[in-house]
Amino acid sequence: MVPVLIKDLLASAPDGRKVTVCGWVRTVRDSKGLVFIQVNDGSCFANIQLTFDRNNPSNNANVNEIEEELKKLNTGASVRAEGLLIESPASGQAVEVTLESLKCLGQANPDEYPLQKNKMSMEYLRDNAHLRARTNTFGAVYRMRNQMAFAVHSFFQERGFQYINAPEITCSDCEGAGEMFQVTTLSLEKIAEMGVKAGQGGMKIEDAHKIIDYSKDFFGKKASLTVSGQLEAETLATALSRVYTFGPTFRAENSNTPRHLAEFWMIEPEMAFFDLNDDMDIQEDFVKYLLNWALTKCREDLAFFDKRIQPGLIESLEKVAKAKFTRISYTQAIEDLEKAAANGAKFEFKPYWGCDIATEHERYLTEKIYNGPVMVFNYPKEIKSFYMKQNDDGKTVKAVDVLVPGIGELIGGSEREEDYGKLKAEIERRGMDESIYDWYLDLRKFGTVPHSGFGLGFERLLRYVTGMDNIRDVIPYPRAPKLADF
Repeated sequence: MVPVLIKDLLASAPDGRKVTVCGWVRTVRDSKGLVFIQVNDGSCFANIQLTFDRNNPSNNANVNEIEEELKKLNTGASVRAEGLLIESPASGQAVEVTLESLKCLGQANPDEYPLQKNKMSMEYLRDNAHLRARTNTFGAVYRMRNQMAFAVHSFFQERGFQYINAPEITCSDCEGAGEMFQVTTLSLEKIAEMGVKAGQGGMKIEDAHKIIDYSKDFFGKKASLTVSGQLEAETLATALSRVYTFGPTFRAENSNTPRHLAEFWMIEPEMAFFDLNDDMDIQEDFVKYLLNWALTKCREDLAFFDKRIQPGLIESLEKVAKAKFTRISYTQAIEDLEKAAANGAKFEFKPYWGCDIATEHERYLTEKIYNGPVMVFNYPKEIKSFYMKQNDDGKTVKAVDVLVPGIGELIGGSEREEDYGKLKAEIERRGMDESIYDWYLDLRKFGTVPHSGFGLGFERLLRYVTGMDNIRDVIPYPRAPKLADF
């Protein structure tokens, strides 16, 4: 008999039908001849209770087999059980299963099983990331991850977007920051040996890179893991009008903080014929759609996060989902922050025109000044990427960040520069290798159009909707400096 998911059983009527339950034991309690087994299969937050009455077993119960299997059960053991779905007399649960047969599929030695009944730290659970999904917290996190991914696809599919796949290996740097993981089949050991010999021959250390012959590498040139699929998405947007990518990206940024990962998932839509205002409109709709999805379809798990992780979480998400996003220029944001600083607000980093707005500034704007979500637009071009459309003032670009209370920046986007001459000049001004971007410049030569896009880090979204403090706890296997376990 095919097992029924526990979430479906718990929503069923206690009609006495025979059901099969499979899952992992949370607790076993033996009380005066009554045995209670709490089983969870990860399909929902709640467990289902299996019961066995030694003094009054079911007529069809294989008593001897059940007794033998009960001896094997501890927290973490896996079971397959069959029994009748009946009304539960216990409070807090509508149904339970009276056992007719029980099989322990996999034992879990209590002396070795890493997950204990007492509270475990997040650090300890990260060390046991292969098992942490069995805890209440991480079961809820991963169900939220699933639902929010579905919500992302639903939003764009409902609005005529085409889902595309950008390459993970690239020879261009979208952000121009150089923080990329190199992909190579060249032997690092041989290159090191050659470097030592070259040094002994009088070559300077700073010239040692000249001994690397990329023509002999797999791709015939220097290649890296992508930091963004945006540039490739733009090429398809100029043919399909509206597209989005949703996949892993990589940053070799040596930031060992609760807000950074070396491998993370990015949601990156690109829209032809959208200007900055259109871009801001769809960003606001997107955030509200995602939050409403979480509030309606993930209520049980959200209630857990609200109670155990971040009190007030549901209320704060509901507030943003209903809010009108305030839109202010970067110049206005800096003026607000400078005024606040002059009136006694304490900032670690002094706000000034031309600075990159820090997380503390973002949170102050959303939590102290505007008391809600804020969209900051028209940033100084010197702190933004080369592809952003230049404003007529010569100082700013049509970039926008969506800031929300609690975490600060949630989305970053911009109108893209569609003018060939301006984009080419900016690439040259920044000293970038134009030959790497010739295909990207082609878009501005052959039927160029105004177009816009944005990026939302999926793990940042998950951290926001779950209230989890560390971004490493919203992805199954985090990758960070000195961390690539499992």
